[in-house]
Amino acid sequence: MKAIAASASETAAAHGPVNPWVALAYLVAGIFFILALRGLSSPSTSRTGNRFGMIGMLIAVVTTLLTHSVVNIVEIGIAIFLGGIIGVTVARRIAMTQMPELVAAFHSLVGLAAVLVGWAAYLSPSAFGLLAADGGIESVSKIEMGLGIAIGAITFSGSVIAFLKLSGKMSGSPILLPARHVINLGTLAAIIVLTALFAMAGPAETMPLIIALTVLSFVIGFLLIIPIGGADMPVVVSMLNSYSGWAAAAMGFTLGNTAMIITGALVGSSGAILSYIMCRAMNRSFISVIAGGFGAEAGAGGGEAKEQRPYKQGSAADAAFMLEQAEKVIIIPGYGMAVAQAQHALREMADILEEKGVEVKYAIHPVAGRMPGHMNVLLAEASVPYENVYELEDINSEFAQADVAFIIGANDVVNPAAKTDKTSPIYGMPVFDVDKAKQVFFIKRSMGGVGYAGVDNDVFYMDQTMMLLADAKKMVEDIVKALD
Repeated sequence: MKAIAASASETAAAHGPVNPWVALAYLVAGIFFILALRGLSSPSTSRTGNRFGMIGMLIAVVTTLLTHSVVNIVEIGIAIFLGGIIGVTVARRIAMTQMPELVAAFHSLVGLAAVLVGWAAYLSPSAFGLLAADGGIESVSKIEMGLGIAIGAITFSGSVIAFLKLSGKMSGSPILLPARHVINLGTLAAIIVLTALFAMAGPAETMPLIIALTVLSFVIGFLLIIPIGGADMPVVVSMLNSYSGWAAAAMGFTLGNTAMIITGALVGSSGAILSYIMCRAMNRSFISVIAGGFGAEAGAGGGEAKEQRPYKQGSAADAAFMLEQAEKVIIIPGYGMAVAQAQHALREMADILEEKGVEVKYAIHPVAGRMPGHMNVLLAEASVPYENVYELEDINSEFAQADVAFIIGANDVVNPAAKTDKTSPIYGMPVFDVDKAKQVFFIKRSMGGVGYAGVDNDVFYMDQTMMLLADAKKMVEDIVKALD
């Protein structure tokens, strides 16, 4: 322990004494990041939280540039300008339905940046203040470097697979390799051993070890995500968010940058907490998600023909007439609403119903959509009042008093198989009790499709269910016309 403490002290000394004004600036930036997380915890304060995060990042970047000897400030400025232009362009053009894959893409960039910084520090330790007396790198710095590279590589390759799945460029169904758990555990163990050997190796012996460490880390990121599919994808997004934070924190230690350590720890811990909350919401353990996830069995058999069962189909006029007669309507949005961009038409329909004296509420499931908070963002974009939006645990008991459960583009989150069928891959996930409502309207494109978990839904065939088979936006617009 004394040797490690001494090594750590030497590493800190190599970076030089910390200017108190720099420390203060990074502290202020950290406070803004904390305020940003607090603001982003609620739709009503999310814009303010976003601004706090931007201010904090501006302080951190400017402080770093002004207090560190940069080789060429012009090159850095050009890089920041080009990156900013790309970021603004992407942000303005991206559709809300593409936000999950955009977030996954951003996570991959953070992971790749951590890998590149780690390799830069390894190849030029003197430029980073890491050069030891023997011409090598101190053991503590190599551990930090190895962890940063490993976590960054896992984040990068895992996020690339998540991006491909979420964007539809790769099947969302799980890809189950034989003996995958043994392979994954063996690869993780090899990464840990390689990190230890890398830390203890002499200067001439480290290159093969860091190459092997990097390659295996890229591989395990790929192996960890391909078996996950279906309803677990929102957890994967938040999990990768956590990984990207820890990768940044590890690189912060390597660079001796307090701002990176603070920011990375905040992102890593908040992402981990969010993953835990979402796993609890699905009645799942984090380990079970990583080990395979919802939809594993369904994905394997998703191509089988399903038994044809009778169902009732209605029209926009039928739905409008019944909605007008209702006293209480609960709307359950899902990814289908996002794909059809139906949130604005839905709000218009709700406004008309409220003018006619109908009570309208929105029910949001923690894993609805393809990323945490996806439905909240879409409803906020359509200016749906925050007080009308309820989480599952706050509104589930009200379905028994609801005249209409209006399901638009959701599937797995209203599937009673999660409560009744122990063989179902979504068994145990809390779902909305839409079967208790007097009438159910279910908007989906056709009867041929199933939810992202690949499971058929008994709600389609209930006596009180009317299937409204059409594009979600067009169907809601037709209902609005019939209500006028």
